[in-house]
Amino acid sequence: MGTKNYTHIAPALDLYRAWYYGFGCQSSYRLRFSKGIHMTATPKKIIIVEDQPDVADLLEEMLGIDGYRVRKIHSSGGALSVIRTEKPDVVLLDIMMPDVSGLEVLRFMRREPDLQQIPVVIISAKTLPADVRTGLEAGATAYLTKPVDVDKLRRTVAQVIGSAEAPDTD
Repeated sequence: MGTKNYTHIAPALDLYRAWYYGFGCQSSYRLRFSKGIHMTATPKKIIIVEDQPDVADLLEEMLGIDGYRVRKIHSSGGALSVIRTEKPDVVLLDIMMPDVSGLEVLRFMRREPDLQQIPVVIISAKTLPADVRTGLEAGATAYLTKPVDVDKLRRTVAQVIGSAEAPDTD
């Protein structure tokens, strides 16, 4: 196995960082900006299961704007034990992982009583309609394709967390 080359996402990461830091989204401005519907007394927990560290870092930065507490896991095999222990508010899951497919992780979560209610957002480079359908049929709450749009990611995460907190009216 050779080392992975992440240069294909470097321009996106650089652009995002330039936008983020160029508009003064640090310290006090960042805190004021993030006091929207996403901020609560205890920050919501998000687990990112992504084998590419640069992609995981980018997702973490995007979600950090809204005050989420993020944990990154670079292996799907180790993800299940962390998800069981931490009981996150949402899981962002890549499908194409080197050890166990993200779809298998998702299917396992949907069979486990303690994990089946946790929203899962797939973020994948698999963009065909059949791939999206397979992910949703496996139990994903939402499916986003790479490269993911910052606003769409933030909206989707806020929506799935909001849906998970909403009481059933049935």
